[in-house]
Amino acid sequence: MAEMLHEAKGYGFDVTTHGFSWEKLKAKRDAYIVRLNGIYNTNLSKDNIVQINGTAKFIDNETVEVNGEHVKAKHILVAVGGRAWIPNIPGAREFGITSDGFFLLEHLPKKVAVAGAGYIAVELAGVLHALGADVTLLIRHNEFLRSFDVDIKQTVFDAYKKMGVKINLTVHVERKGEDGVVTTEVLEGFEEFLWAVGREPNVEPLNLGSTGVTLNKDGYIIVNEYQDTVVEGIHALGDVCGVAQLTPVAIAAGRRLSDRLFGGKVGSKLDYSNIPSVIFSHPTAGSIGLTEEEARAKYDQIKIYRTRFTQMHYAMTENYGDNKPPTMYKLVCAGPEEKVVGLHIVGKHSDEILQGFAVAIKMGATKADFDNTVAIHPVAAEELVTMR
Repeated sequence: MAEMLHEAKGYGFDVTTHGFSWEKLKAKRDAYIVRLNGIYNTNLSKDNIVQINGTAKFIDNETVEVNGEHVKAKHILVAVGGRAWIPNIPGAREFGITSDGFFLLEHLPKKVAVAGAGYIAVELAGVLHALGADVTLLIRHNEFLRSFDVDIKQTVFDAYKKMGVKINLTVHVERKGEDGVVTTEVLEGFEEFLWAVGREPNVEPLNLGSTGVTLNKDGYIIVNEYQDTVVEGIHALGDVCGVAQLTPVAIAAGRRLSDRLFGGKVGSKLDYSNIPSVIFSHPTAGSIGLTEEEARAKYDQIKIYRTRFTQMHYAMTENYGDNKPPTMYKLVCAGPEEKVVGLHIVGKHSDEILQGFAVAIKMGATKADFDNTVAIHPVAAEELVTMR
C-alpha cells in the first residue's frame, strides 16, 4: 500500500498523505486475528469436534494428558509446529525480539537491525523499510535466501541494496546491548533488534520420551511418506517434522492423512515434490521445482531460459528514478523434451502468477507447452510463454 501511494502521482493522482499509523494497523490486524480464530472455533463446534485447551504431553503410546485429564485414542496426530530460535549469546533474549514480537510492537521503530538470511528476515526487512524504518540486515554468510535459485537471490539482493536496505555480510553477532549490537564492529542506535536466524520444533513439552517416537539430529520428528512415526498410531506433520515448513503444506498433508485414516483412501499421501513457494519481498519472488544448481546435478542435459525487464506498470511512475523494481523470469528445462523442472520469478505480482504456473509444472509441462500457449497482452506473465 505504501508503495502504491508513492506511485500514484505518476498516474496523475494528487495524493496527500499525513503519515502512517502503525497503531491503527496493529489494532485492525489484531482484531482480524481474533475474528478469524472465532470463525475457526465456531466451525469446529459445528462439526462436533471437542476442544481441550492446554498443553498436551504423552503418557504412553496411546494416551496424552492435558490439564490433568487423560485422553486415550487409537490415532494421535502431533502438529504442534515450531518456534523462532534465538542464539545463546549475551543479551539476545533480553534485548531482541523474533517474528512473534514483530506483531506485538506498539509503534513502528525508526531504526531496526534484522539478523537472518532466510525468507522471514528478508520479508520483515522489506516491510519495515517500505514503511519508513532505517533497516540494517545482518547476514552470517555472503548471501541471503541461500536455498533459492541464484537468480532470485541476486535479483532480490540487488533490489534491496538499491532501495536503501543496509546489508552487512559475513557478520557474527557476539553480543546484544540495549540499543546496539557487537559484531566485528559496534553498531548502535537501534530501537529494535529482530532475530530471524532459524526455527526449531516445539517438541519439549510433549514428553516424547514416554513413547518410541524418534527425532532427527535437529530435533524434528521423523515420519515416513504417510506422516507415520515409528510408533503405530502416532502421526506427525507440519513444521514439527522440519520439511517444507509452510502452512498450506501442513494443511494439505493433514487432509491426505485424514483421507487415508478415515476416508477409505488407503494410499493417500502428500507429494512433497514441486511445492510452490513465495517470498513476500520487495519485489515479490516465487519458485517451484529445482534450482539451476540442483538441475545440473541431477540431469545431463539442461537448458536455461531467462529474461530481465522492467514491467509496464512502472513506465508512468516517477518515485523510483533510475531504480525501478526489477523483474526476472527463469525456466530451468531438462532433457531433449525440455521438461520444465524449475520456474523462478521475481517481480510485481509474482505470488499470484506462480500459483497458476505451478499447476503446469506439477502436470509435467514442457517448454513446448509454454510456447504453444497464447500470450495475454499486456501483462508481465506473458514473458513466461514468449521466451526464446
